[in-house]
Amino acid sequence: MIVTDTINKDEAHKLEKAFISLFGGSPRIFRAPGRVNLIGEHTDYNDGFVMPAAIAFFTWVAAVPRGDRKVVVNSQNFSEQLEFDLDRVQRRRGHHWGDYVVGVARILETGGHRIPGANLLIRGSVPIGAGLSSSASLEVAVGAALLDLAGKTADLKEIALLCQRAENEFVGARCGIMDQFVVSHGREGKALLLDCRSLEHKLLPLSGAPCLVICNTMVRHSVASGEYNTRRAECDEGVRLLAKYRPGIKALRDVGLPEFAELVGGLPPTVMRRCRHVISENARVEESALALERGDLEIFGKLMAESHASLRDDFEVSCPELDLMVELASKVEGVYGARMTGGGFGGCTVNLVRVEHIEEFKQVVSNRYARTTGTIPEIYVCSTTDGVTRVS
Repeated sequence: MIVTDTINKDEAHKLEKAFISLFGGSPRIFRAPGRVNLIGEHTDYNDGFVMPAAIAFFTWVAAVPRGDRKVVVNSQNFSEQLEFDLDRVQRRRGHHWGDYVVGVARILETGGHRIPGANLLIRGSVPIGAGLSSSASLEVAVGAALLDLAGKTADLKEIALLCQRAENEFVGARCGIMDQFVVSHGREGKALLLDCRSLEHKLLPLSGAPCLVICNTMVRHSVASGEYNTRRAECDEGVRLLAKYRPGIKALRDVGLPEFAELVGGLPPTVMRRCRHVISENARVEESALALERGDLEIFGKLMAESHASLRDDFEVSCPELDLMVELASKVEGVYGARMTGGGFGGCTVNLVRVEHIEEFKQVVSNRYARTTGTIPEIYVCSTTDGVTRVS
């Protein structure tokens, strides 16, 4: 199925009508985007560099405060409603969409923000399980809504950090800060260069009018799964071993490629490959930032290809479907670069494509992927967008 993302101007009005029908009262409405990571994968939780962009798929939250400490949440996507008491928050058994909502509420409370009970209605268009941060989009939209109901002025950096804590501590996925940060801070027409240690960030122009095209392999993944956390543990082990030789090493961010070449002999083969990916990926992100500042999309595309090869061979988080999608895209005229994006093990690829070649790209990649795998992919032609917003 070919999908083009567009902002439905009536979305807020429809959500408001549905909320009034369900709960009564005129709600405040918030919208948070999804994200695609252009380059810099599995570097965020290693204190490294990433370069995501916010994309115009959204989680919408309509909210009204209650007079008690109960939160009632209705999801239109899942046709399900849950309730919980802010004074007795418990995690549900098993992976459930409600954990993200409950987790954000709990972390806000323990972080010093006493929030009121609330009625919430949620609708999302971010594809779930595709590596486009549907979870961070939900977390940030809910976090912004609950803070607003509490009369707090929302600080974007604080929202991002609190929502990351919710996913780490409550949901159980050891994600870094990238997803929540770009969902909060993204800007239309820009990529975001983020230092995940200092949280210093810089907006970079996506000049030359390339289109961001996201190809969904339709292979579902879950970042809370064991493989993701295993990769984090392997990186942590690499830091522990490298620090024996260089005590100043606190994260893989602290190791450059020349230094790694000197120390690599002290690492087990698997840990060595994991470290090599992260260290080389940090270098690629920095080089990619310079390429965007120069408007050099050819170099940027080559770096995307190198990133995918490293994720496939050294970090081993790709899969046959992702590799096929990248291979197909790379052979289409007008493609600057293609790579997997997100945590891996399925999900999507991101492609930089010249606008005049979009239709050819969609048809060639979709048809050949379907012929080879028997699965029809979804292809999203995306626009960049602003981060979390209260909709008037």
